[in-house]
Amino acid sequence: MIDVKNLSKSFGDHLVLDGISQHIHPGEKVVVIGPSGSGKSTFLRCLNLLETPSAGTITFQGTVITDPKVKIDQVRQHMGMVFQHFNLFPNMTIRKNITLAPVRTGLMKQEEADELAGTLLQRVDLTDKADAYPSQLSGGQKQRVAIVRALAMKPQLMLFDEPTSALDPEMVGEVLDVMKELARDGMTMVVVTHEMGFAREVGSRVLFMADGKVLEEGPPAELFGNPQHPRLRDFLSKVL
Repeated sequence: MIDVKNLSKSFGDHLVLDGISQHIHPGEKVVVIGPSGSGKSTFLRCLNLLETPSAGTITFQGTVITDPKVKIDQVRQHMGMVFQHFNLFPNMTIRKNITLAPVRTGLMKQEEADELAGTLLQRVDLTDKADAYPSQLSGGQKQRVAIVRALAMKPQLMLFDEPTSALDPEMVGEVLDVMKELARDGMTMVVVTHEMGFAREVGSRVLFMADGKVLEEGPPAELFGNPQHPRLRDFLSKVL
């Protein structure tokens, strides 16, 4: 689904991503872990060109999206993104937050979008919040709405950028439960997270990043159970 070749990204003189190459296959759940400042979020944001790579190519379903001629907004309609800080529109109801993009892009009519919003809110146990505003919701509820808003576009891929790191500890579980259900339903996912339990349980493959490179990758059982790289062993000794 995604082919990344020799991806590099610099901010001024600071090299944040250093020649990363990855293939992400349909249905895979790729979980990216690593210390702060390792380039995890920048890597994720390059996948839908929220950050423009300094070098390398990214191909999404056969389209080279790093080609300047590509209409990236059309490509992004197939890639859902969930941010650390929800990014809901505060002046819109929850229903309007969910239906805005599918209606604006012509994906569906308002009536159809409203119906889908209702179905999705039921799925995350927030049916009663459709007419509420974001300020009336808890952090965990906002993040569940943010996931639903991304799903309303019927994406083929979901990108999660540390979706639980801004939440109080007791709210983390409710968001992870929604993500686990998505994974079980076969959604292709790339998740940057500090939740090692989630990486172990849900990831089909885990990437360990440090210093702008993927230093080790593999199935969770292998990566957590028998880490090879000294940086990974050191990292796991601090977080597990």
